[in-house]
Amino acid sequence: MENLPIKHASGVACSGEIWFCNFSVLSVNFKLYLSDQGMQLGSMESSFLQKQIRLASISFTLCKELEAASFSEDRTRKANNGMDRIFSGIQPTGIPHLGNYLGAIQNWVRLQEEYNSVLYSIVDLHSLTVPRDPTSLSQSILDTTATILACGINPKRCFLFQQSQVPEHAELGWILGCFTSVPRLRRLPQWKIKDASQNNEGNVGLFTYPVLQAADILLYKSTHVPVGEDQVLHLELAQDIAQHFNKKYGKFFPMPRAILNSTKKIKSLRDPTAKMSKSDPQKLATVSLTDSAEEIVLKFRKAVTDFTSEVTYDPDSRPGVSNLVSIHAAVTGLSIKEVLHQSVGLDTAHYKMMVAEAVIQKLAPIRSEIKRLQQDKCYLQNVLKAGAEKAKELAAPACQEVRRLVGLL
Repeated sequence: MENLPIKHASGVACSGEIWFCNFSVLSVNFKLYLSDQGMQLGSMESSFLQKQIRLASISFTLCKELEAASFSEDRTRKANNGMDRIFSGIQPTGIPHLGNYLGAIQNWVRLQEEYNSVLYSIVDLHSLTVPRDPTSLSQSILDTTATILACGINPKRCFLFQQSQVPEHAELGWILGCFTSVPRLRRLPQWKIKDASQNNEGNVGLFTYPVLQAADILLYKSTHVPVGEDQVLHLELAQDIAQHFNKKYGKFFPMPRAILNSTKKIKSLRDPTAKMSKSDPQKLATVSLTDSAEEIVLKFRKAVTDFTSEVTYDPDSRPGVSNLVSIHAAVTGLSIKEVLHQSVGLDTAHYKMMVAEAVIQKLAPIRSEIKRLQQDKCYLQNVLKAGAEKAKELAAPACQEVRRLVGLL
């Protein structure tokens, strides 16, 4: 059976020319395809087909949430004094890698210039869901701060702060958790995957962290949240919680909308079917933002491709070389088509070195700035402290009103 196209249809947002998913188009096209091809599909128990159906169902559900949010846009803007508000967070689990930069941080830099109210948080409470050495965690918080500053985040254009320094996050997380059912959390695939990886002994924090994530977003009455594809269901949970709260206590929380990054998900260099990860046991699989030029060259030279020498882009049949093309396009700002045009006549071995050189040029100034900032611990701490004080100015009155609404005051 041919590969069914699961793509994002797009619509322009009202600010900053951010593109949003319009999943209703996907769902309708998918149903029409099934109708047209029904006689050829055979059994509906095919694991591939079931995966496509689940994706379409998830997409259609999110579409309905986003469509509902659009009708309340005027109310949303009034809640923030007529202002759209961005919130996003990153866990302090060591120096971010190339996938983190291209998939999230680079987008953050752009958004801080397009929106007037932007909050970025080092979500250290989330990082406690797995065992962490205290000294290592403390250093990772500063390393993550240094890295995102080196990538271009400007504390004068956004609030950059440490999550645990604003206690309202945890308090709102508890309150919202009391409005969230256990079956609702059990349906989230991330819980199933992570619990299985811990021999079905995952802790309570791992189970409920999506509720804390919802609190992170809703605490600031955020209107837009930049997310990756693997976080869409968690944003949907935040929307569900906001709707439930508003239905019970009156319209209080805006309906947060997704901003999806157009950059293709960056995959592991050793297993192009899995995403690039800091926790990957294979050292050659992940490019850290502080890797030297020699380390980057080695990792790309050893990158898994296939036995076809031509450079083409086909993620389904050629995931390895397609991952290299995606990386090349992302670090140069070129389109996939332009990148392929540049690679005409090159075999994959030579193309790997072309991509490695492009990555080296992109990361060299970032690497240098990270190392400089890491030497100024006091500055990093002051940035986080100042950001937390500004964040509290928004968080404290919002949390106070939630306490009043639920009867704690």
